[in-house]
Amino acid sequence: MATPETPVTPATPTENHEMVHEREMIPEHEMVHEHEMGHEHEMGHEHEMGHEHEMGHEHEMGHEHEMIHEHEMVEHDIVLGNEIVPGNGMVPDYEMIPGNEMVLADPEPNNVETPPSNTETQPGKRRKKKSIVWEHFTIETVAVGTRRAQCKQCKQSFAYSTGTKVAGTSHLKRHIAKGSCPVVLRNQQNDQLTPYSAPSKMTGYGGSNGAPKRRYRTASTPYVAFDPDRCRQEISKMIIMHDYPLHMVEHTGFLTFVQNLQPRFDMVSFNTVQGDCVATYLREKQAIQKVIDGVPGWICLTLDMWSSRHTVGYVFITGQYIDSEWKIHRKILNVIMEPYPDSETAFSHAVAACLSDWSMEGKLFSVTINQPLGDAAVDNLRALLSVKNPLVLNGQLLVGNCLARTLSSIAQYAFNFVHGAVKKVRDSVKYVKTSESHEEKFIELKQHLQVPSTKMLALDDRTQWNTTYEMLLAATELREVFSCLDTSDPDYKDAPTLEDWKQIETLCTYLRTFFDTANLLTAPTIPTTNTFFHEAWKIQLELARAAASEDPFTSGLTKMMQEKFDNYWKSCCLMLAIAVVMDPRFKMKLVEFSFSKIYGDEAATYVKIVEDGIHELFHEYVALPLPLTPTYIDEVNGGPMRQEDGQGLDASCNGLGLTDFDVYIMETSSQQSRSELDQYLEESLLPRVHEFDVVGWWKLNRMKYPTLSKMARDILSVPVSTVTADSVFSTVSKEMDPYRCSLRPETVEALICGKDWLQNAATDTSPAPIKMEVPI
Repeated sequence: MATPETPVTPATPTENHEMVHEREMIPEHEMVHEHEMGHEHEMGHEHEMGHEHEMGHEHEMGHEHEMIHEHEMVEHDIVLGNEIVPGNGMVPDYEMIPGNEMVLADPEPNNVETPPSNTETQPGKRRKKKSIVWEHFTIETVAVGTRRAQCKQCKQSFAYSTGTKVAGTSHLKRHIAKGSCPVVLRNQQNDQLTPYSAPSKMTGYGGSNGAPKRRYRTASTPYVAFDPDRCRQEISKMIIMHDYPLHMVEHTGFLTFVQNLQPRFDMVSFNTVQGDCVATYLREKQAIQKVIDGVPGWICLTLDMWSSRHTVGYVFITGQYIDSEWKIHRKILNVIMEPYPDSETAFSHAVAACLSDWSMEGKLFSVTINQPLGDAAVDNLRALLSVKNPLVLNGQLLVGNCLARTLSSIAQYAFNFVHGAVKKVRDSVKYVKTSESHEEKFIELKQHLQVPSTKMLALDDRTQWNTTYEMLLAATELREVFSCLDTSDPDYKDAPTLEDWKQIETLCTYLRTFFDTANLLTAPTIPTTNTFFHEAWKIQLELARAAASEDPFTSGLTKMMQEKFDNYWKSCCLMLAIAVVMDPRFKMKLVEFSFSKIYGDEAATYVKIVEDGIHELFHEYVALPLPLTPTYIDEVNGGPMRQEDGQGLDASCNGLGLTDFDVYIMETSSQQSRSELDQYLEESLLPRVHEFDVVGWWKLNRMKYPTLSKMARDILSVPVSTVTADSVFSTVSKEMDPYRCSLRPETVEALICGKDWLQNAATDTSPAPIKMEVPI
């Protein structure tokens, strides 16, 4: 019968930082259950003794340290599966176990020296010691029943066991992890870690700082090899995406930052990073070229001319198209420097360069330009395309004006027409917003007068006409407060008169439609062309009525606005009208209705122009090589042509020329039957709903209207604006900054196009899905 052992009081730790707190215990799912543990020291609460007690207490460790229950366990080691983890140590980074998995220890590890089992005290019951501490110590027998642990590095000897008493491994771990071993300490100082280098095994015990380590078994940071080529590629992408100057790679601050981040990286020069940016652009261009080559329809271009201080111009050429998945896309294709931007051949030269660069001869459908062109410039453009590209409708749809530029020009004219009243309102708003005390008085007066407006005053940005419109609109609703402000604030002078407020109110009334139309161009998704027929004809009708007003101010303001917008209407009316006909909710009915409002008795003449134009365009699509092959017939019917058994034809009759016969019937009777266009126009209109995806509708009906759907796809992709969403309300012409003007033209193109492609690579520009529940 075993003699009961006298419990030994655990040693009190001498340093707080050597205690393992509750939060540093191993996760519950990795702890050994109670019936698998020998003593509370084996649960991770092992009390470490200070350096001054290491040797004095080595033999005072109780016999209970060696008690092993029916599920044996070695000293302070925790058993995880078949692996023993040191109770007071941390699993080295390089030996971390991902997730919650447990790694089975090698039954015969090559690099672990297994001490001989103590057959005298625990014959047949002590497991092989697999604590990582034995990689650094060996066991030697110094006398009968007495063994000591010797450090492999410094050859110091430490107590291990005497008879039945075992000293444990805590003092051995401290010798290695705390830097007590002079050899280990010297090696750590000579082998400092560098970025992207793997951690040494010593870090498994806490590193050279001796700080207590958590005993969580979490996934370690994967080893990443240093790749200078990849670093160069990422630097070029960073410069492209964030418009950083190329010379930043030579700036002292950036060089110091990179040197401290990765000393092994040899910083590139300006010429090198310039080449890297161009290489990044060329890699992205290869992917875009494949997309362009696979576009099933035609491509529409927009041309936006930017000025510069060097008197040269830069033409931004953007392509807009619908891909094979019936999703609309918009990408900057070229940025071409034009030495003579005011010449009549500037735009035609830019278009020719773009078509040649992207191999798009024969695929151009329309060109939208940011400024009105003279007759000579338009003739040059049409002459160029008549050679390399088929002219759709004799070029009537070829050249269009930018809607955003048109609206901005008209709004700017309107503000100048009412300059005196606008200045008084702006000064009044400035008086209130630039002083806290003035604003407090204004708010108190507003509350006292109980003005219901929720508008907030804000100073306008003269380069963005929408901010001026919103400032005037808010001030108009608060004009009662401004009118009474001089009674409570004697410093407020030169308030707008009643006539000024009337003029501002009239101005806001006619700018509201312009503002709403321009907002459509700022949508996150690319709007289809049909959307803007509704806006254009309402603006045209409203200005025509206002120009005939008996009020001299209203007539004078809107007459010039009408003349400017009428130029846009005449150049783009046919394109917009054909686009709205491709909307199954409106078709020709909306054209007839709107023209009757605008042209009155002459409406029938203009309606016929649209009807003739759309039929002529459809016949041009019919003349294109679109063979009606048996494969196409199978696609239309969802599978091979087959007769039903009820028609008296057995299976042996199938495939005996009947498919070709059906093709023959369709080809020979096409002239006598109604065309796809006539059939589409005669069908009833769809219900008017919000967020209708007109492109998606044609995708669903492409089998029913194989030719008309292709025509609709090209028409609906025609862009009405040449500018990006953030420039829709701009009142100033775009100007290339001096730094980019100092770069080579091909570098400028690489930086601008590359940024557009990288930022929009994962952007889904498809229209919103069809929703049929909310009628207009």
